Amino acid sequence: MLGAGGVLGAAWMTGALVRLQERLPGPVAEVDLIVGTSAGSVLAAALRCRASLAEITAWQHGNVTGQLSESAALAAREGPLPPLPYPRPGSLPLAYAALTLQVPPWVGASGWLPHGRGQHTALRSLAGELHERYQRGRHQHASDQDGAGPAAAPSPWVDGRTWIAAMDYDTGRRVLFGQPGAPPAALTDAVVASCSIPGWYTPAMIGGRRYVDGGIRSATSLGALRGTDVDEVYVLAPMASTEPDHPLRPDLRIERQFRQLLTRALVRQAKMLRAEGKRVTVMTPGPSDLAVMGANLMDGSRRQAVLDQSLRTSADALASFGLQSQVA
Repeated sequence: MLGAGGVLGAAWMTGALVRLQERLPGPVAEVDLIVGTSAGSVLAAALRCRASLAEITAWQHGNVTGQLSESAALAAREGPLPPLPYPRPGSLPLAYAALTLQVPPWVGASGWLPHGRGQHTALRSLAGELHERYQRGRHQHASDQDGAGPAAAPSPWVDGRTWIAAMDYDTGRRVLFGQPGAPPAALTDAVVASCSIPGWYTPAMIGGRRYVDGGIRSATSLGALRGTDVDEVYVLAPMASTEPDHPLRPDLRIERQFRQLLTRALVRQAKMLRAEGKRVTVMTPGPSDLAVMGANLMDGSRRQAVLDQSLRTSADALASFGLQSQVA
């Protein structure tokens, strides 16, 4: 499970994934199921498209070359604050659904946020480049195997092993793109939808419906695994913290209160899964990670510092769970 957490959450999860890979018997990209929410959806897509952890780390550092360099350059130009939104509510149907108790209050509140203007230019470029490269590699491999002529055009994304969480912006319903029975979607569109923060970005249109950030419903989407046959779960949750700190700055104190609400929800969901017999390992940023992150998880200027800190702290966290490195 790769959770929501903005630009800095993705950087923290990258470091955690590097350290987790050192303790897994096989490639993390080949696990039975990856569920990505918001920032986690970007990493889920990258892993399934066979981007190596070294390449993902280089992208976070802005050191990529070749096809992915354009998306890295676009990401470097994005600021830590959203463009001025349109002066109208993002979703009146969702706001009304909250008033009639059809959705939780925090979900309905997102409908009152103004209609965002952000376009996810860098993200769309990155996800599109990754998927196109992966598809070309698959078709080239098939062509080499059977001796056929030029590879056919890349096929649409169909993957029951990668679930991308988004929320229908008019009903508040969570949708897991890629899950069997979910609405069909291109991988790039699903990732953009999962990352479209209400009030910041324009909702993503898929199949004639509007979708926004899946983190509005749940920061990790961990509850989606209830009743499944998954028996071992690793959760990377950048917006929670099982080791709270006590900063003095007012903005950080407010952020920590919100973080603890998410942590309590995460702990409840983990307990439900454990009651089903599943083994659940939860990783969250610790006090030293939080000190580097600050209050704005979209502040790209802190990306490299957060990644470097996570590489240090995640190793210790995993060791505390009894997960020893398998790297010689």
